[in-house]
Amino acid sequence: MQGLYYLRLMRAHWAVIALTLIVSAAAAMAITANTPPKYEAQISMLVTGYDKEGSLATAIQAGALSQQRVQSYANLVPSRRVVGQITSPDDVGRVQAAVKAEAIPMTTLIRVTVTDKDPTRAALLANKLGVAFPRVIGQLERPSRSSPSTVKVTVVDQASVPVRPISPRPLTNLVIAELIALIVVFGALVLRDRMDTTIKTAETLQAVSKSPTIGMIGRERDAQRHPLILRDRGRSSRAEAFRAMRTNLQFISVDRRPRSLVITSCLAGEGKTSIAVNLAIVLAQADWRVMIVDADLRRPRVADHLGLEGAAGLTDVLIGSASLEDVAQTWGPPSLTVLTSGQIPPNPSELLNSQGMCKLLGTLTEKYDIVIIDTPPLLPVTDGASLAAVCDSTLLIARHGKTRAGHIARATEMLSSINARVVGTVLNFVPTKADGSYGYEDKYEPDDGAQRMPVEVGAAPAVSVASGADRPATISRAADL
Repeated sequence: MQGLYYLRLMRAHWAVIALTLIVSAAAAMAITANTPPKYEAQISMLVTGYDKEGSLATAIQAGALSQQRVQSYANLVPSRRVVGQITSPDDVGRVQAAVKAEAIPMTTLIRVTVTDKDPTRAALLANKLGVAFPRVIGQLERPSRSSPSTVKVTVVDQASVPVRPISPRPLTNLVIAELIALIVVFGALVLRDRMDTTIKTAETLQAVSKSPTIGMIGRERDAQRHPLILRDRGRSSRAEAFRAMRTNLQFISVDRRPRSLVITSCLAGEGKTSIAVNLAIVLAQADWRVMIVDADLRRPRVADHLGLEGAAGLTDVLIGSASLEDVAQTWGPPSLTVLTSGQIPPNPSELLNSQGMCKLLGTLTEKYDIVIIDTPPLLPVTDGASLAAVCDSTLLIARHGKTRAGHIARATEMLSSINARVVGTVLNFVPTKADGSYGYEDKYEPDDGAQRMPVEVGAAPAVSVASGADRPATISRAADL
């Protein structure tokens, strides 16, 4: 399962990973191109002890003594006393940093390496050390000025001028840069995903809200310009998702079918109005008598979505300046009736909590099969919660990758505290191919030779609910669908 998780994470962010690898490769090549080459020259020196007496025991003791001192001699090679004899006083520090000496284990050999930008100078410095170091050891290991040294250092291999630089190494640098970039970007993606509390799956939404997820609405590129599902004769994957949501809503509420359905969300921008309007359309297409009410008296959007005049509506009915019959409008299918918000009042909460609103809801639920109410989001204001308390069902909308689990939990707790009945949740703006339901592009089209019924959405004139008087159609957007 962990392997599948990482594969899905890589697939979801392949563009970021690819871009990071390209940038790291470019950076590695740029660093390699701007790094001056360095060369190494090596010499090997053998440390031996003098056998003055010529006996075997003395020779063994001298060899053991030499082996013990080799490590100390290796540390003396880059010392100021040795390096000062092969270069100027001003350059001692630089040469010391470039000299490296190591004792070869289980031997009396010392390997000296000199690194420099100039290959010739590297070899020259190494060979000079081969001359200076034995001389210094001869001075240090002499019992007295008149006595010979007890240790002898001999250069075994002279340094030759190196041909190839040891650095930079383009291929090695590239591989290291790509590995580091891959580890960093993948670690960042895993950390971000682990810390990300936004809702991305129906299972997560259902677990947090403790309510069934009755719909997953896919993201379409032109959904903002054309929010309604009537385009392309209503055969898009998005339209099918709303029909599936209609079916799920009917099955969930077999024993207690909702008559007034509040559609709300946690925060703004999660697509509740679009879902409210399209759900009303698919219910009306199934021969339901549907009334959609724009009760978002702060940022009303229903009139804009349907292309209707929204100057008069709910607020006029609530304050008594107009009757329901005067401001209700029909749209599209004959059974879809719309009550827009009307003028934005200074006191929306008081209006929605009024007795007039409760009386209006009672009237609408008697006349229509279902009343769909678009409300403001729950967390910023209390309007939606007030309506959810007096209506018999609520549908909570979450946006994929934006709505956080904490928001859903707070909204659910708020609805539970007022005994609101949450019939389900909907996950909106699901990316294409994020779920198998939206991973297809082929449509199940009727045969070209099949006889089709002519469809004229919005062709019928808008009719007042009670008077029946004809009024000019104002469905400007429906004509483009």
